[in-house]
Amino acid sequence: MSKGQLFESLVGVVVLAVAAAFLYYAYQTSGRAMTARTYSLNAVFGRVDGVSPGADVRISGVKVGSVAESALDPLTFEARVKLSVAKNIEVPEDSVAKVVSDGLLGGAHVAIEPGASDIMLAEGETIAITQGSVDLLGLAVQAFTNPDRPAKSNDAAPAGDGPGDL
Repeated sequence: MSKGQLFESLVGVVVLAVAAAFLYYAYQTSGRAMTARTYSLNAVFGRVDGVSPGADVRISGVKVGSVAESALDPLTFEARVKLSVAKNIEVPEDSVAKVVSDGLLGGAHVAIEPGASDIMLAEGETIAITQGSVDLLGLAVQAFTNPDRPAKSNDAAPAGDGPGDL
């Protein structure tokens, strides 16, 4: 084997090693590797605006999983969300799942507020207490255009009609 062939072979081995490292990194960051270390929980929300598959599931602001899938229940018209939570995180049965906005312009994530129960949710069980997303734009429009708001009166009370003028 000549020096040129040996050099080409070494370069080929290095290229294959780098490609394997990139594939490993892509697999780890894609979330596919995480599914082997997770269990699923379900939650039913009235609204899930901004939450899509891949969105974070957080406890105390720390990511503990992700949203696996969401679908509309055709009978109740509620959103059914499947959550993938790390196996080392046990969620009490009286926990609350909330859809929380990441910011004014950002997406949303599911925040779990752990309860105080000693009984933990098992694979496939449903978080009973949920709070869906809040339509901030709708609330703002309603606050500024609500006709039930009392109008400010610009009429000043006439002199002599006050309580001290009897």
